[in-house]
Amino acid sequence: MLYVVATPIGNLGDITLRALESLKSADLIAAEDTRHSGVMLKHFEIKKPLVSFHEHNEAMRTAQLIERLAAGANIALITDAGIPGLSDPGARLIRECIKSELPFTIVPGPSSILTALVGSGFETEKFCFRGFLPVKTGQRQRELRAAAEREETTIFFESPHRLAKTLMASAGIMPERRLCVARELTKKFEEFRRGIASELLAFYSARPVKGEIVLLIEGSKIKSRNSSLS
Repeated sequence: MLYVVATPIGNLGDITLRALESLKSADLIAAEDTRHSGVMLKHFEIKKPLVSFHEHNEAMRTAQLIERLAAGANIALITDAGIPGLSDPGARLIRECIKSELPFTIVPGPSSILTALVGSGFETEKFCFRGFLPVKTGQRQRELRAAAEREETTIFFESPHRLAKTLMASAGIMPERRLCVARELTKKFEEFRRGIASELLAFYSARPVKGEIVLLIEGSKIKSRNSSLS
């Protein structure tokens, strides 16, 4: 059985009882970063064989894990944070399990996408998650233009090193639209900062940006409200 296990996005206290049970019962744990996951596993006193499972070895490792699963092994799949398969390795392995008719189960838990969406105060009934914003300027601008036209909230992952460029582009494409920068979710310095792009750009230009970032863009048909940083 393959256990696709969600792990904390920051606060280790967010791990579920079922996640701990799945990790403890596994014969093998496949982790995106064995060093990062090793810290979490040590915290919960879980000692299991670890193998790496990341974007650079996903194809090779998937074949190996499918072979182990077919032989009856219980394997837990985890990533650095959140649910495997969402902008993280895992989708290929799940598809191969389906193709090979091998059993798997999803062990749900923390999600930076949903945490950021609810905390943003934007529309939650309809939203569009687009993963990481492209690195190339042209592609990034196309994504932002598409977000500007959507009625629903759009959610992106963004690097702190590219946040200023993204906010600058957003200011030109949708100057009156509210955005929310959700940063370091569930951690000590958790932050939700809302405002139009120019306000957010001015704020973060004066301060170094660190940590994991989820960027949310309010839908196009939401009635405009007074923008204010919070």
